[in-house]
This record gives sequence, C-alpha cells and structure tokens, in this order.
Amino acid sequence: MAQYSIREIEYLSGVRAHTIRIWEQRYAMFHPQRTDTNIRYYSDCDLKLILNIALLNKHGYKIGHIARMKEHEIAQHIKKLDKDEYAKNELQINALTMAMIDLEEEKFEKIISTAILQNGFENTMFNLIYPFLDKIGIMWMTGSINPAQEHFITNLIRQKIIVAIDGQSYQQQPHSKQFLLFLPENEMHEISLLFLAYMLKARQHRVIYLGANIPLGDLLEIVNIRKPDYIYSILTSTLSKNYLKDYIGRLAQHSPSSQIALSGQRICDLAEPLPNNVVALKCLGEITQFIQSLSNTTTS
Repeated sequence: MAQYSIREIEYLSGVRAHTIRIWEQRYAMFHPQRTDTNIRYYSDCDLKLILNIALLNKHGYKIGHIARMKEHEIAQHIKKLDKDEYAKNELQINALTMAMIDLEEEKFEKIISTAILQNGFENTMFNLIYPFLDKIGIMWMTGSINPAQEHFITNLIRQKIIVAIDGQSYQQQPHSKQFLLFLPENEMHEISLLFLAYMLKARQHRVIYLGANIPLGDLLEIVNIRKPDYIYSILTSTLSKNYLKDYIGRLAQHSPSSQIALSGQRICDLAEPLPNNVVALKCLGEITQFIQSLSNTTTS
C-alpha cells in the first residue's frame, strides 16, 4: 500500500494542505497514520476518500454535511454527479489518477473505452485525456508520482491512439495533403504527435510519421525525397535561443516547398520572427483550427 505525505495529497487532490488538516482535525473525516518521527502520512484509501470529498465540496455540498455521511453515502452522492458533464469528467480524471497510482490497466481500459463509446475518440482526447495529462504534468513536477507510474499510464494512452490510427483508412480527397510528422533529437514524448496523426488521417490527409528523436540531417533527406505539403513538429526541450533559431532556419531553408507548422513550449517562448514558410501553433485549439482550415479552404 502506498504512503503519501500531506503535500503529495495536496497536489493529487487540489486541496490545500491547510484545508486537509482542518477536515481531519475539526471533522475527523479520516485518520492518517504517523511515522516514527511523528510525521503524518496517508494511505490509498485516504486519498480516494479525499478526492471524493473534494469533488462533492466543489459541486455545492457543505463540508459539514459531507462529514456526517458514511463512506457508502459519499459514494452514492458521487454517482449522482454523473449527470453533470463537468463533474463526470472530474470523476473520470480522479479514477484515471488512481488507475495510474495503482498500476491498474483494467481500470484504465474500462474508463477510456466507456468514454470513447459514449463521446467518440476525439472528444475523449480533448475533454478527458488532455486534462488528465495536464494533471500528470503537475504531479510530475511536484514529485507526487514516480517515473514508473508516469510511463505506465502514458504508454497505455499511446497504445490507444495507435489503435485509433490503425482504424483509419486513407482515401484521397480533393483537399488531401501530405504531412510529415516528427520530433527532433531529444524530444521523446509523442502522444500529441500521435494524436495529430490520428486527426489528419481521420480527415483523409496522407501522413508520413517518423516519430521521436529524429536528427535534422536525416529529416532533411526525407523531405528531399517526399517533398511533403506540410511538416509538423513539437519543440519542448531546453534548447538555447541561438540553437533553436538556427534549427528552425535550417529546416525552413531546406524545405522551401513545404509549409512548416511548429508547436510546443519553446515555440510559445520564442520572440523572434519566424521564416516565411513557418507558422507557430501555440495551443491545441490553434492546431485543430489549422487542420480544419485545410479542408475548408480547399473544398469551398
């Protein structure tokens, strides 16, 4: 059974440590254990209970009222929140969090498969997976999860996207374009790149998917062979400004017939003007609008 400090509980639940102490001391809602040095720690059961209490409290339940509930009553009221779409997403994110912490693939599979069946794959990615990944990012930065847990859940998400991509068949349309997707050297997190490949294929664009950690020289050879209409990449690694500017410049210079689209934190931070054949897409919404505009402008 895992053990969590009050700071880890704070980051996992979004409830401030001070508030957690009040819930514990004033309402005796849970009873953390103590180490030999008298530092409180919390169990998996405590974490699940705190997540449920926080969700009910956020959706209008007074904490004094929640404190009088038995655990099964709390669970019953949690189920009622399923009718509220926003609360339902939070419930699913909490459940995915516990699946990650407990390394439970079956639980992950049930949550995601149900969401896809009810809402479709893209809506599940936008409304469930990406908010969950944002939460993972915060947990990673604060040390609330270890690398094994993060790799476990992101690999499961990666597998889901690959299965969705495999389910797409390409039939050339008047608006179809050819995209070359890649991540540069030292860029390894390809979930967003894979999802973009899915969205492009679902809209009948041809995708050349190179994946992660591609040296620039190798990339330019492929560009010269295939001459794609569009090149897309994500830049998040810590690179010097001069190196980043030189990298983008070389990519643009050696791909004169291609439109290059770049996103990622490094692109958001870049103040310098971009070459004429390079466009910055600074959020998922801009990326989606960009893809949609390809169909609209060509078929109109």
